[in-house]
Amino acid sequence: MMPKRAHRAHPQKRVLGRSLAPVTLNSHSLARRCGGVAAAIFISLLSACATLLEPAQREPSTAIADYANTRLGRISAANLPAEPSTPSTPSGFRLLPSGDHALSARVALADRAEKSIDVQTYLLARDPVGLSFLRSLRDAAARGVRVRLLVDDFYATDTEQLLADFAAYPGVHVRLFNPLPSRVTGAVSRLLLSLGEFGRINHRMHNKLFVADNSFAVTGGRNMAEEYFMRASTANFIDMDVVSTGPIVRDMSRVFDLYWNSPQVYPIESLISPDANQATRRQRFAAALAEAGPAPVPRPLDPLGRTPLVDQLDAGKLDISYAAARVLADTPGKALGLGDDALRATTFAQTMDAFLNSHQEVVMASPYMIPGERGLELMARAAQFNVKLTVLTNGYGATDEPLAHLAYARYRRAMLKLGVSIYELSPTLSRQSGKLGDFRSSFGRLHAKVAVIDRQRIFIGSLNLDGRSARVNTEMGLLIDSPVLAKDAIALLANDDLRSAYRLRLGADGEAIEWIAKSDAGETVHTVEPETDWKLRPRDWLLAPLVSEDLL
Repeated sequence: MMPKRAHRAHPQKRVLGRSLAPVTLNSHSLARRCGGVAAAIFISLLSACATLLEPAQREPSTAIADYANTRLGRISAANLPAEPSTPSTPSGFRLLPSGDHALSARVALADRAEKSIDVQTYLLARDPVGLSFLRSLRDAAARGVRVRLLVDDFYATDTEQLLADFAAYPGVHVRLFNPLPSRVTGAVSRLLLSLGEFGRINHRMHNKLFVADNSFAVTGGRNMAEEYFMRASTANFIDMDVVSTGPIVRDMSRVFDLYWNSPQVYPIESLISPDANQATRRQRFAAALAEAGPAPVPRPLDPLGRTPLVDQLDAGKLDISYAAARVLADTPGKALGLGDDALRATTFAQTMDAFLNSHQEVVMASPYMIPGERGLELMARAAQFNVKLTVLTNGYGATDEPLAHLAYARYRRAMLKLGVSIYELSPTLSRQSGKLGDFRSSFGRLHAKVAVIDRQRIFIGSLNLDGRSARVNTEMGLLIDSPVLAKDAIALLANDDLRSAYRLRLGADGEAIEWIAKSDAGETVHTVEPETDWKLRPRDWLLAPLVSEDLL
């Protein structure tokens, strides 16, 4: 299996209340599903496919150290405890649950940066959001700000020329992570002609990070595309980021530097030969920005009742919570494959350790939840110690990955028998509720990766609870010791009394699963999985045996 697709295909709607899952096999879903036996066949047929060139020459660089006298550095210092900076010095944090505030925060920080902007992302789309974000980076570079942009190569087929043109601006540096060896046009062709190196290209950089002047950072689950910021017309994602300031930002910058200077990263110029002089490429990039969306204008208050970060930056007073935290991040070498010893130090392993050290409860949200037998063992252990587990994940109608959902569904009954509380997001209930976002005519899907431990600590990052995040993709996140943020996260996940999701339970026979929908009129019990298009189920059942759970 190849990486989860980056949700760029807008699925076709069907009858409201039935399945809204995608049905087409475009380049992304092909990449996601051509695993197992199919991949082995392709590899054997394409053993003479393209191979990656020798590692390219790259100029090493690091995060700026002279951030204190920047505007953002001064705002940060004025809003943090006035004590010497030590590893235990609290940093400042604020959750960004709504797409408009999350996008505005990134642009506001880019607009106020004076020395450096570092961006690391899995996907940067050529759509109004992606282009408006690039516009803010271009404008920063024009002011003399150094811009370092690191993008995973897997979904860069449609944007690589745009990114190469962006790199023609002074002060702009663009690199791609773990490039596919074939550089032909077309995502499907490029994938198929690269399968000779399947073992390498199957590993992707799933990290998301934005750092301005080494003083403020944004990290979490969002890619740079319109559906992650409630701007798409068909499907939008319920997601979560966190903005940070203080010592923790320098820790995140060190992670960025580790990736930026790693052998897995290639300057875009080493992959795409310039087809024009720099002036012409800059003109072409500027022309592409005509498709950019307008500058984001966030609502006056986010779901937590907080004003936009841009307003707080201008006022010089931040509404943040102070807490100790640590960065959990995989090394870029995970793209080479890791042995069992190294896997014990991954973001996934450290996050599981935090769960195992809980005393009362763990509440987690993950769009892809495939526990496997090892996960069931950990859940059984939690039950033995009376630790309550609550899981929010996508229902079949909300998921963009039906095969991942089928893999998860194999474990639902066992999870319920262990006492796990399971909620599955409904695309129709979430839209009817309106509490998790303004979906307008679109429907909702869960993409947030958040966990709250004993209502004292919170994890937020790029990590899914599946085998791909555990063993294949690189991931990162923050583990924050903050009852305040934990309370905020719980309030967000359950802010409509979970009426946006079905609650699962075992039937009277202790075996059948029932789905409970809650409304003002009471509860509706479904004995058959709701919002499922049964015409598509045979297709998924046929494909499921070909797919390894570790690669979903």
